[in-house]
Amino acid sequence: MEFRNTRHQIARSAMPDAEAFNKMYLIKNVSKLRATYQIRLLAFRAVEKKTKLILRVPVSCEFDRSLDELIKTCGKSVLRENY
Repeated sequence: MEFRNTRHQIARSAMPDAEAFNKMYLIKNVSKLRATYQIRLLAFRAVEKKTKLILRVPVSCEFDRSLDELIKTCGKSVLRENY
């Protein structure tokens, strides 16, 4: 996974909602989720540190195509967990 900036952008950081052992948790209560800047940064961090990013979403939540592609790119570093 390659991290790139455009000419005017500065890399910022994102914090997960919780961290435990080798896992980062991001909890979202939405009906549709896409690959936001926060999710992409946390996914990049999970790949770099060889940890897992767990996306906790409702059972009815649909993932946008951009998020599905990100999950395929990151392999097993990004997982979905339903509540």
